Amino acid sequence: MGRRGSKKGRCRKRNKATADPNNVEPEEVKRAPHSFVFHRGLAGPYVLELVRDFRKVMEPYTASSLKVMKKNSFKDFVAVAGFLHVTHFCMFTRTDLGVYLRIARIPRGPTLSFRVHNYTLARDVISAMKKQYVFSKQFDHHPLVVLNGFSGEGMHIKLLATTFQNMFPSINLIKVDLSQVRRCVLLNYDSSKNLVDFRHFAIKVVPTGISKSVKKIVQSKVPNLSHYQEISQFLTNPTQLSESEAEDDPNSHVVLPQKLASRGNTASSTSAIRVVELGPRLTLELLKVEADLVGGEVLYHSYIEKTEEEVQEIRKRLKTKRQLKEKRKKEQKENIKKKEQERQNMKEKSLAGMKMKFEEKSGDKDSEKSRESYVKSTAIEGDEEEEEDDDAQWYREEVGKDPEPELFTTNASGSTKRKKPFLTPMMKRKKMKKEKSENSEKSDQFRGKNKIDKFRTKNKVMSNIKHKRPKPRNK
Repeated sequence: MGRRGSKKGRCRKRNKATADPNNVEPEEVKRAPHSFVFHRGLAGPYVLELVRDFRKVMEPYTASSLKVMKKNSFKDFVAVAGFLHVTHFCMFTRTDLGVYLRIARIPRGPTLSFRVHNYTLARDVISAMKKQYVFSKQFDHHPLVVLNGFSGEGMHIKLLATTFQNMFPSINLIKVDLSQVRRCVLLNYDSSKNLVDFRHFAIKVVPTGISKSVKKIVQSKVPNLSHYQEISQFLTNPTQLSESEAEDDPNSHVVLPQKLASRGNTASSTSAIRVVELGPRLTLELLKVEADLVGGEVLYHSYIEKTEEEVQEIRKRLKTKRQLKEKRKKEQKENIKKKEQERQNMKEKSLAGMKMKFEEKSGDKDSEKSRESYVKSTAIEGDEEEEEDDDAQWYREEVGKDPEPELFTTNASGSTKRKKPFLTPMMKRKKMKKEKSENSEKSDQFRGKNKIDKFRTKNKVMSNIKHKRPKPRNK
């Protein structure tokens, strides 16, 4: 089998990560928070689609094509998280009571558990809009995070705000490029109901202070001039009102510090900021906060309150459990070392027995080199399996002539074995199918032959009965 990566196929050539051997991720990408979004257990089709929509929100620093199988355990995701710079897990589960979301910080926690009171998928949000605003390039850069209402008292609220902030990369206000800020994630906390509203928007910047007709020309849209005799009539038409003047709030007008990629938005010009919802929508309720990764001490619970004595008892029980786990790990390591030592002792004992056997057999105790070579050859023979019979010699004895050179091949060890043909899985299936059809044909022929034989014997008996002459009677 060839070395992996020696041949470059079509997909491997297109992959930018493997095309250039000197391709190294920049330090900013490594430091940015990465995430895994997946489901656990039987989720259902709608929850699976919600997982895909949430991955869209977390792009580009998430595994968009992450495949989760039934046999994958939670430890499998933790094992690959460090290599891929993953910092957060977003896990969706579904029970008879509802849908739940857990956000865990890698590698040591904490873990926040939410109940999803209601959710709306991205396709439902987009289909309800009059004018859709979706294009692929807006997911090339991470979204802007806006938090509202997270200034209340309580450590769980501060932890909640910190967790949502750290899930997305921070923005440097000095080096930021406004053309890359295409999306926005809004998180609103309602302290009276203890609910968090999650919304996902696309940011759109349009020029203001110009009429609708001029805006069409500025944005390279060809207007319909069939109803006008001159272009001046189109530009001075009073019915062509500006969209920004008719709909926009003056508070949404800003002066751009730099030029944007969209047409009409130049530096030091006034533009209006509009947001278009992309989905999904989530209404979350914080249930509990755990200290470790999906476990450990419960730091906060929205429904259950413990006394100080109960908290101390739980901490004591967790400490005992942790110590017991460490003790078992230590015992396991000692047992492994003990078995390795026993195996080494047995090997040395067997080698010493081989030396004694050689000395007794040869009677020469001074030939150290010959003794070592004998021990090595005996050890190699003991480790290997018994060699198969020489097929070429058997062929000569049974047939009486030398076999063809293509029939048997000689290995590096000197033994001759029959050369096995290389069969791919498809060739194996074809061979099995052919053998099956041949066996069925033979069985059909055998059945047909039996029928013919029965028919012939029956006809023979009938002909003997017909042509049998009666014996003459004695007079």
